[in-house]
Amino acid sequence: MSVDVRKALFPLAGHGTRFLPMTKASPKEMLPLVDKPVVQYVVEEAVASGINEIVMITGRGKRAIEDHFDISYELEDVLRQKGKMALLEEVRKISSLAEIVYTRQKESRGLGHAVLCGRLLIGNEPFAVALGDEVIDGPAPALSQLMRVFEKLDGPVIGVQKVPDSDVSSYGIVAGSEIGDGIIRVSSLVEKPSPSEAPSNLAIIGRYVLTPDIFAILETQNPGVGGEIQLTDALRTLAGKRPVYACEIKGSRYDTGDKLGFLKATVQFGLKSPDMGGVFRHYLEGLLRPRKTMEAQ
Repeated sequence: MSVDVRKALFPLAGHGTRFLPMTKASPKEMLPLVDKPVVQYVVEEAVASGINEIVMITGRGKRAIEDHFDISYELEDVLRQKGKMALLEEVRKISSLAEIVYTRQKESRGLGHAVLCGRLLIGNEPFAVALGDEVIDGPAPALSQLMRVFEKLDGPVIGVQKVPDSDVSSYGIVAGSEIGDGIIRVSSLVEKPSPSEAPSNLAIIGRYVLTPDIFAILETQNPGVGGEIQLTDALRTLAGKRPVYACEIKGSRYDTGDKLGFLKATVQFGLKSPDMGGVFRHYLEGLLRPRKTMEAQ
């Protein structure tokens, strides 16, 4: 019988080089989507999936993340004195979303190493992994989709989505046989293959449900692509020892650590905003209208 997934691990120690120079002093996970930082959307997804404990793997320059999810007595006092009670309640909710603990990845050695850094805090139980700069907007929280598969099949589950063949070299790619609607029994995994070597176009995205036996594999894992400890390599080893599954996540994924991905997410969540979605849509239509007129001419 599978054990309930109660904990989620967030690897947040990356340098955010794709967004330099903005990320020189500010964490990429704290980029704002309308009025909330990206990482808060991911925390809210975990909480909506039934997660109540979150382990954040941070590094140098990530203190703003800890401050965001902490209580801010001074700010709360200012809001209270100004009578901004609705905003005060909104700020208070952030610090009570979940029980969050932090540990540092002292050197950048890859996603697999970041997961290994959480071993003592996760313990001997299954856990979710969510990348803090990937936001998924779907009909159900992305982690909950994986957790349902885990509860049914009692094995590690990798979140995947189909990508164009031209993009497979940017992802870990899985191959296997479909055993249900969007559920694949994994037979192999390849980290960032060339299009000609890719076994499929099912790309691993930033959501996983893992079992604690992954830690022993990561502990002895040799460096892979980029000289880093790759989680994909460890999952390939694990798939040789026990059944590992992939689940096609339903929803739109935004890689906000990428400039174009962040812009797409900003537009999408801006349009969904109950406060300003209509005004923002009108503004965008005004921008596009002259172009459409010129094209028609």
